[in-house]
Amino acid sequence: MKPRDASATRERTAADLATTHKTVSRPDHAALRKRLNRIEGQVRGVAKMVEEQRYCVDILHQIAAIRSALDATALQLLRGHTLGCVRKALQSGDGTEAVSELMEAIGRFAR
Repeated sequence: MKPRDASATRERTAADLATTHKTVSRPDHAALRKRLNRIEGQVRGVAKMVEEQRYCVDILHQIAAIRSALDATALQLLRGHTLGCVRKALQSGDGTEAVSELMEAIGRFAR
């Protein structure tokens, strides 16, 4: 079997994701929306700080807080995906693809 080029794999995956949007029901939907709305407000706040030419270190502190909030949101999504979608796929015998997809998502997140 011919080895795959890593960039071709990334392109295939991106194309697959673009055409196969999966809609799932999440029990934590409201909490995720609340987190994302808060992050959105933080980003608007940073834009305002830049516009007002505030002290650079203060802006950097806010950017670090945004990154932390995004990381926490991503971990919440990864946890939910693993305990929901991946667990269900493993139980139904379709685990190989689900685990590969999970590992790819973790790889993108961990960079």
